Amino acid sequence: MTRTLLFMIAATALQSVDLTLASEAPPANLAYFVSPSGSDDGPGTLEKPFATLPRALQATRKSGERTIHLLGGTYWLDKPVELTPEDSKLTLDGWQSQRVTISGGRRIAGWHETIKNGKRLWTADLPEVRDGKWNFHQLWVNGRRAVRARFPHSGYLAIEKGVDPISKPEWKAGQTEFVFKEGDLKGVQSIAGADLVIMNRWVDSHLPVLHVDEGTRTIACGKRSVFHVDPGDLYYLEGAQAFLTSPGDWYLDCKTGTLYYLPLLDETAATADAVAPRLAACLTFKGDPHNGRFVEHVTVSGLSFSHTEWYFPPDFKPGWPNGDIGGFSQASVGLPAAVSADGIRYCTFTHCNFENLGSYALELGRACQHNRVTHSDFSDLAGGGIKIGETCIRANAAEQTSGNEVRACRIHDGGRIFHSAIGVWIGQSASNSLCHNEIYDFYYSGISIGWTWGYGPSLANGNRIENNDVHHIGRLSSGDGPILSDMGGIYTLGKQPGTVIRNNRWHDIAAIRYGGWGIYFDEGSSDILAENNLVYNTTHGGFHQHYGKDNLVRNNIFAFGRDMQMQRTRAEDHNSFTFEHNIVYGEKGPVCTGELADNNYRFDGNLYWMLDQKPPVFSKLAWEDWRKQGQDTHSRIADPRFSGPTLRRFELKKNSPVAEIGFQPFDQKNFGPRDQE
Repeated sequence: MTRTLLFMIAATALQSVDLTLASEAPPANLAYFVSPSGSDDGPGTLEKPFATLPRALQATRKSGERTIHLLGGTYWLDKPVELTPEDSKLTLDGWQSQRVTISGGRRIAGWHETIKNGKRLWTADLPEVRDGKWNFHQLWVNGRRAVRARFPHSGYLAIEKGVDPISKPEWKAGQTEFVFKEGDLKGVQSIAGADLVIMNRWVDSHLPVLHVDEGTRTIACGKRSVFHVDPGDLYYLEGAQAFLTSPGDWYLDCKTGTLYYLPLLDETAATADAVAPRLAACLTFKGDPHNGRFVEHVTVSGLSFSHTEWYFPPDFKPGWPNGDIGGFSQASVGLPAAVSADGIRYCTFTHCNFENLGSYALELGRACQHNRVTHSDFSDLAGGGIKIGETCIRANAAEQTSGNEVRACRIHDGGRIFHSAIGVWIGQSASNSLCHNEIYDFYYSGISIGWTWGYGPSLANGNRIENNDVHHIGRLSSGDGPILSDMGGIYTLGKQPGTVIRNNRWHDIAAIRYGGWGIYFDEGSSDILAENNLVYNTTHGGFHQHYGKDNLVRNNIFAFGRDMQMQRTRAEDHNSFTFEHNIVYGEKGPVCTGELADNNYRFDGNLYWMLDQKPPVFSKLAWEDWRKQGQDTHSRIADPRFSGPTLRRFELKKNSPVAEIGFQPFDQKNFGPRDQE
């Protein structure tokens, strides 16, 4: 036997041994795969994936592997997927950027086409609805939110007055009967099952209609409005077959279980993708913080969450101000979320879509600490975008929520059903960071921080709000609205030492009656720094402080307030705020309105310029009288020489006089998401 042949035999034997050993050893970095066309009886490989996410979770918990890849498609859930502490260190993502949708809804099939009253109409029979096992208030057709049949079809009507429940009603006393204006609801008595939606102050009320009396012009409802309704408050009706009049409308008859839809011109029943919601949530994280067990280091990447709904279940307990109201006292804060977390730490949500949803999108509730939400899009939201923290103050630090980050996200087109919902709400929660986000098209405030009215205990300290672009709040970019009052681009409550609002752009903020402010320090807001902000196009001013203590407002640009440029509401026996080194610019005065007689505030080193070139007026005080009070001693009246104020460009020209008042120019091109991060 030759030497060459011996070497060949030895090499073949070694190769055989290596292959045998490799087949017995588990492959490194094992991941499980899931596909809507897979099988839960399979091994969960790329070639033979599981069919459901719960089956993949079961496999990871048993094997200890920490990665689940979801292949493209829609995953229709029977119940929310739940992650627990044993799922820590899990990565849950969409495979190779494929479109993955986690749906809490159900596709509507079996459409029948008919012609009724000269209109092309689709109907679908839903036995579960007829049997009382399913109801819904939203429908998406071909990815578009269809219109629940309403009257008027667009726009709003105005209440003439409410029927008072007591002889001397307080503003907190809601009502169940309302008087409408002559001719507004002519011939619409038969609206069984409809809802009356009233916008009042800063809240919306959703009230089931009992009957309409055209003779007395009254609507009687089965629930009480959140607050006492004022003449002129806007309203509409929805959810009656009589309102089914325009293409894109839908109506659900719960008694017969029949769904009606008026299709758009280019839609066909054979190809339509119609989805109705079944679940209130898609994904929940259930830690056990009381016993020190958290869901930790989970990454959710590249997934879409869609088709959820919540709508006043029988056990709904609204609390203040009444127990039988059809709404929430502020911010629609009692709404749940499509993705909710309790007791999670160091988890990440990135490059996700939260869309076509029926409440808030994401909630980081009790004991959620050091989590990140980045590069994600939130859109078509019945409620708001993100909730962080709780309304209560927890004594145990391990159960408090803190240190979370929302960065480079777009949060928009919210409040579609619950109009007072907010882009990002932070309750009793500290040291969170909102940076480089864009928030727009909400009927109420863009960002809200704090949940303490007055100077009592508060956990909302040390929050950082930087480089965000918040716009079209109150009045949407479509032109719809305003419908609510008492709002801000950013709204704060209570003591907040260490909270910083810096380098943001707040613009196009509008309220219907009062309170369309850019930066709004409400009840007890204290120890907050607002600097290097650009605020413009507000109905009621760039800055407002209701009452608070020792806030510092410096080096900001406030421009083009419609009714005034800023406001202070309440006199107090301590320093309210310091307002220094700011530029205030508008078409006309007054510069500041409200309660200024006590002089417990400090204005200095500011530059004021009104295009009508009249001296600034502070409440009833002319410029010289204002300065005699010791205010604005080193301030100036001068044109700041913006580059293009009529085009809403506020860069400063080289010959600007702002250096004379100590103003430091700041970067105006760094607002909103940055894809490179």
